[in-house]
Amino acid sequence: MPTVRVNGVDLGVQEFGRRTDALILLTGGTTMLSWPDSLCERLAAGGRRVVRYDLRDCGESTLRDPEAPAYDLRDLAGDAAALVGALGAESAHLGGLGVGGMVAQVAALDYPEAFSALTLVGTRAVAPGPVDDDLPDHDGDVMAALFARPEPDWSDRAAVGEHAAGSARVLHDDPDQARRLAERIWDRTPSADPAVHAANQHGTVFAHLDCAPRWREHLGEIRMPTLVVHGRLDPFFPVGNGEALAAEIPGARLLVRDDMGTALPESASDGVADAMLGR
Repeated sequence: MPTVRVNGVDLGVQEFGRRTDALILLTGGTTMLSWPDSLCERLAAGGRRVVRYDLRDCGESTLRDPEAPAYDLRDLAGDAAALVGALGAESAHLGGLGVGGMVAQVAALDYPEAFSALTLVGTRAVAPGPVDDDLPDHDGDVMAALFARPEPDWSDRAAVGEHAAGSARVLHDDPDQARRLAERIWDRTPSADPAVHAANQHGTVFAHLDCAPRWREHLGEIRMPTLVVHGRLDPFFPVGNGEALAAEIPGARLLVRDDMGTALPESASDGVADAMLGR
């Protein structure tokens, strides 16, 4: 896949649709593949130019040290805004999934001129770490089950895929989809270093990333049309997090999927695409 250079780094990108159509920019959570092919294709069929991309230290993007990132959350938000111009667009509908949704929120606040609409999927309004008292935290039993699972042999593609499938069962995600996704991410990981594989598979770079200052208190300043998508079965960011986002962003629409856990299932592509195209 090609890369686009912005802010001194190369970001891996993949395009769907015609370049003359309105741009939808999908920030990876943390690799671009967290956005299903079927959703990207459905959006492109609806008359949009869709570009999904890898965050720094993931996928095809510049790899330095995911355990000691020399950048912060604001830098990642700046990458999203810079990509819009680098892709030749005046503005874009910005989508963020999981930790990519945190990037998207900050980007919408810091660079409102670069974005025309916002979609936030399976994310929350505060950084990784201690959660606000009014927001539901990770399900304790689920987290204990996940941390009790031994890490796979990162050099073994099949083992990484099977590990992802096992975690998906705990997270109420589709095991087969998770296995295929993990194997595709493994194929695109540019290093045999276990830390790099973990960063690509689990977004562990966010555990080391400076996400200050807080942005939740500024969500009411977002003036662009916003869609919040959340899974009712999500034990990692329980649905109350999506409800809070929709309540605090003026005019936001909340779409709760009863069949969705942590990941965006391929079966949801048509419904989510229709909601995004309707904004």
